[in-house]
Amino acid sequence: MNDLQKQISAIGCVPVIKLTNPQRDAGPLSDALCAGGVPIAEITFRAAGADDAMRIMLERHPDMLVGAGTVLTCEQVDKTIAAGGKFVVTPGLDPDIVRYCQEKGITCFPGCTTPTDYHTAYKLGLEVLKFFPAEQSGGLAKIKAMAAPFAMFKIMPTGGVNLSNLAEYSACPIIAACGGSYMCPDKLIQAGAWDEITDLCKKSVEIVKEARK
Repeated sequence: MNDLQKQISAIGCVPVIKLTNPQRDAGPLSDALCAGGVPIAEITFRAAGADDAMRIMLERHPDMLVGAGTVLTCEQVDKTIAAGGKFVVTPGLDPDIVRYCQEKGITCFPGCTTPTDYHTAYKLGLEVLKFFPAEQSGGLAKIKAMAAPFAMFKIMPTGGVNLSNLAEYSACPIIAACGGSYMCPDKLIQAGAWDEITDLCKKSVEIVKEARK
């Protein structure tokens, strides 16, 4: 793994975030994440202004690991880089986007769930893959099964991961980190419930720490 991937793995959990009002919410949300011991954010392009949100977070906390999720185009890769984003996450495996990220020098975590996906990722020289949607695609049992022929990969499961199964995932040595929207649900963001988000982050960090002992 490269240095960024090692840093993400050390944190162990990645908040997946949709911000509909980045000007209002990105700053205080970044404060809440850092206060909770999770100085990382995957800002999805599911809502407009994801690049604005990344820029605001990094202006407030320059050392945060902020990147983009739901990246579907090379244009969105460019927006991520321009905003200072440090990584790109795609829902599926698009070799063109992966190669574009490699050319631009930004880490890409593509969504992979099948042997064909994994084999393509291997040929692209990738080391850490997003497994999405995790629970709906077979969960930890499938991740372990896929590791038999593809032991070179570390995995970041996203989709259905929450406080109830975070420990099970985190205890598995194949897992680099777990992604999830449960740390920053829309209802808490809309309510400005930053303390509750901080508490969810603290709980997640503690679960990961205990699971890895």
